[in-house]
Amino acid sequence: MGELMEPLGPSTRIYVAGRRGLAGSAFVRALTARGCRRIDGATSADLDLRDRAATFAHLEQSDPDVVILAAARVGGIAANSSYPVDFLSDNLRIQCNVMDAAAALRVPRLLFLGSSCIYPKFAPQPITEDALLTGPLEPTNDAYAIAKIAGIMQVKAVRRQYGLSWISAMPTNLYGPNDNFAAETSHLLPALIRRYEHAVACGAGSVTNWGTGRPRREMMHVDDMADACLTLLDAYDGDEHVNVGTGVDHTIAEIAGLVADRSGFNGEVHWDTDRSDGTPRKVLDVSRLASLGWSARIPLADGIAETIDWFRAQSGALCE
Repeated sequence: MGELMEPLGPSTRIYVAGRRGLAGSAFVRALTARGCRRIDGATSADLDLRDRAATFAHLEQSDPDVVILAAARVGGIAANSSYPVDFLSDNLRIQCNVMDAAAALRVPRLLFLGSSCIYPKFAPQPITEDALLTGPLEPTNDAYAIAKIAGIMQVKAVRRQYGLSWISAMPTNLYGPNDNFAAETSHLLPALIRRYEHAVACGAGSVTNWGTGRPRREMMHVDDMADACLTLLDAYDGDEHVNVGTGVDHTIAEIAGLVADRSGFNGEVHWDTDRSDGTPRKVLDVSRLASLGWSARIPLADGIAETIDWFRAQSGALCE
């Protein structure tokens, strides 16, 4: 591979696909804080990345030095289980269109943002990068996982065929500002936040969470994720994808307890054990990332408090 670019700076033309979403907006914040001023990227209202011709035309007009591919169709267990065709088809098209357009332009640097759901359901813990494709996936999100695995393969193929310094980052469970807090399609932490905030607003004496509460999950504030990925763009040029996480996990019951404390909920907590627990444990080995001198900085309790404050500022009446 060729030499790495200079660190991202004011003159670097950067295209952030998915710039309004949870991950994309965090990249924009991190880049802006770093002094980057040439940040581009259309909203989903202005550009459908599933439209190949439109994506090619838009990226050619932007003419970026760096592409951050953070756009994706995402959702929690319920959404992934109910709409596997949509999660597979939409994500494959988004990825292929953006990466094919970037390859046609010979964009020298691209970061593909995947997900830790690429790993087998029963991968040894903590999960190392070489666990990929060593066992069956979690059935509730296998379609989404296969799309992300295809993205990793496409990055590797571009490196081989065109010699471009593209890389892949696999973040753990993310949370923070601009997350999806919808009742039926959100991920774990935003779903818990909405549930407990709704209970407090409505004076409910109890809440019911999904599953048993025993599975363990690693949670990472999205601003930590963006900072880690900018470190990768500055300092990493390898064929293998890189885990991005904190290396620390908690039970879902413990995470729910932190949300309850911050929300001020003092009622009863029930667990709907008819709901799937999903993967029993998922925590990443972040040794590869740590070798670059990076580690997470935002404690979970602090991040949850900040996210609840953001949710309160953005949401309307939760109980009418």
